[in-house]
Amino acid sequence: MMRKITVLLVDDHKLVRLGFRRILEDDPGIQVVGEARDGHEAVEAAKRLRPDVVVMDFALPRMMGGAATQRILEVRPKTAVLILSMHSESIYVRASFDAGARGYRTV
Repeated sequence: MMRKITVLLVDDHKLVRLGFRRILEDDPGIQVVGEARDGHEAVEAAKRLRPDVVVMDFALPRMMGGAATQRILEVRPKTAVLILSMHSESIYVRASFDAGARGYRTV
């Protein structure tokens, strides 16, 4: 049996997290292992849950997605961080990639 890709979902809106969870869990190769509401929770959850992938909003309370990405990768350098955001401005995209995100998508 193939190992599932583990995912941590990070967004300050519960309905967004729930929607992404439902979409991702339709794929038998993906397991959502946790959720976080802000950047600080994301860092702590990534340390504890050790996900393969973090799907994270850029605009988060308490710690923005760029800073959270950088901190997550300091403790979990092999984790892939994907930023999903409503912001398409190049400053957000650049900040995400500078922090180490592997992808940025506007939604």
